Amino acid sequence: MCNENKTIRNFDFNLICEYFSNVERQGPGSPETTLKALSFIDNLTPKSLIADLGCGTGGQTMTLAQQTEGLITGLDLFPNFINIFKRNAHVLGLSDRVKGIVGSMDNLPFEKESLDLIWSEGAIYNIGFERGLKEWHKYLKTGGYIAVSEVSLFTTERPSEIDEYCKLHFPDIDTISNKSAVMQKTGYILVATFIIPENCWIEHFYVPCCKIHEVFLKKHAGNKMAEELIVSELHDMEIYCKYKEFYGYVFYIGKKI
Repeated sequence: MCNENKTIRNFDFNLICEYFSNVERQGPGSPETTLKALSFIDNLTPKSLIADLGCGTGGQTMTLAQQTEGLITGLDLFPNFINIFKRNAHVLGLSDRVKGIVGSMDNLPFEKESLDLIWSEGAIYNIGFERGLKEWHKYLKTGGYIAVSEVSLFTTERPSEIDEYCKLHFPDIDTISNKSAVMQKTGYILVATFIIPENCWIEHFYVPCCKIHEVFLKKHAGNKMAEELIVSELHDMEIYCKYKEFYGYVFYIGKKI
């Protein structure tokens, strides 16, 4: 059974949620990368309001909370992710400043011009890069920041295999310069961009995922969709390792004007 043409969107949401609930991060990233992006943002105070959109179980959110004094709201569509998020905040003693809510990033529960910082690691693709930047703009105060990581192309020419893969899995993908131009035309000053390093993919995402495969498949023995999900994840890892010089996640940090 070949499923190399399946994207994560083709699988049952409950199955996806269960799978990614077992790992600290639901996509490539690391505490060091989160802190690097945060270093480009200033003027945060204990009264600052921060939203982490598509927060997952909150790996990056907890790093933000430990390095800032503001009030942080993590929002995600999956209730189980938010349950884990709340538990993590409690264990770290952050519940007084960090709350998790179930919600959709295309219908945010915030007042207009109320947020000092919008954060989203590896999740803006769910709404679309340009659409997300446009729609989230109204929730930021003038001078507020947005920091998102997004899959982007590093070169203008690529092997046909990676071109086909990216068009299927990341329909909104584009070069760093074109993505930067989108941020500028949607009402932000482009503050910084940087490519997240390879260890964010391998050490902080793929290796932890591989460690749970055996248990996950044992629990769902005979479930073809569960088997295909694992095959799909392994195929994604293979493609990244083969073509990592052509694409990857890039952080884009902008300031509302």
